[in-house]
Amino acid sequence: MKTEMVAMILAGGQGSRLGKLTKNIAKPAVPFGGRYRIIDFALSNCTNSGINNVGVVTQYQPLALNSHIGNGASWGLDGINAGATILQPYSSSEGSKWFEGTAHAIYQNMSYIDQLDPQYVLVLSGDHIYKMDYEEMLEDHKKHNASLSVAVIEVSWKEASRFGIMNTDDNNRIIEFEEKPENPKSNLASMGIYIFNWGRLRSVLTNLNAKDSSMNDFGHHVIPAYLDSGENIIAHRFSGYWKDVGTIESLWEANMEFLKPDMELNIRDKAWRIYSKNPISPPHFITQTGSAKNSLISDGCYIAGDIDHSILSDDVQVKEGARITDSVIMSGATIGKNVKIHKAIIGEDAIIGDNAEIDGTEEIAVVGYSEVIGVKSDED
Repeated sequence: MKTEMVAMILAGGQGSRLGKLTKNIAKPAVPFGGRYRIIDFALSNCTNSGINNVGVVTQYQPLALNSHIGNGASWGLDGINAGATILQPYSSSEGSKWFEGTAHAIYQNMSYIDQLDPQYVLVLSGDHIYKMDYEEMLEDHKKHNASLSVAVIEVSWKEASRFGIMNTDDNNRIIEFEEKPENPKSNLASMGIYIFNWGRLRSVLTNLNAKDSSMNDFGHHVIPAYLDSGENIIAHRFSGYWKDVGTIESLWEANMEFLKPDMELNIRDKAWRIYSKNPISPPHFITQTGSAKNSLISDGCYIAGDIDHSILSDDVQVKEGARITDSVIMSGATIGKNVKIHKAIIGEDAIIGDNAEIDGTEEIAVVGYSEVIGVKSDED
């Protein structure tokens, strides 16, 4: 089977900076925006860009992610000559196949890519919130006869030292790559989105692995190898909304930005929908004692308290007298009577007992999945 471009979504990261929220699930499976999981954005971008074959590379705590993606039907990736394939570590006669880095994850799955025989491979991170037409990036790649194209976005000079920075010439050709430089020469940050000519990448990965099996990362090893060999590497500039939600603060901020009426990431755009696997729940219900303003309330929610500028995922229960402000409540959580929650992220199926107070004014408060707060056990 021949296809022009295959997408490989790297979704195996632990996401340790998200603390409790990634204790039992991979970061790309973390809920976002009430109705989605983080990986939905990369998957939906693929569908909307006309990419029909997507490999999802998983590793850390993959069960929730595997269940969410399934056969890819929610994103239209279950048709003829289309598919979403979960790619997990495996053992062979050569020994362990545990993925040891971004490039190593692609190297270990070369057989999957080979069977699709693409001309190009699109490599994506599964933990960013954004809308992007990868077809436009591919056209740019072809136009410049590039061997590798890297999507870049301008960040503030203050933040530039947090990213991999691409230094370019006047023709957008990348001439230098600096990983988190102390004194950056430009503010063009890599978005972790790459288009490679597959034949060339396959050769580079094979040669790097033969030379040194520890050369496993795109940023640290593959891009420098391309630069050293004089490859034509192009920076594809992106100017839309893009958020790396790798920390509690950035995850909370992105959710709050999701509530803005003029949010640049327009989820109501029918021409570029964000798809997800959503549960079937009855409509939400707000009682006479309840209210919700400036908020996003998902199906199945029961609200008898006050909600202000917050996001509630499906099947959340909020009892009388409770007040929730500037917070994210994930699916299945139960909020007891007279509870006060401000500037917090409450994990799936958490239980907050009556009269509890959770205040994240100084630092975003986080309650983990199925965690119980303020409820006395039978032993107490």
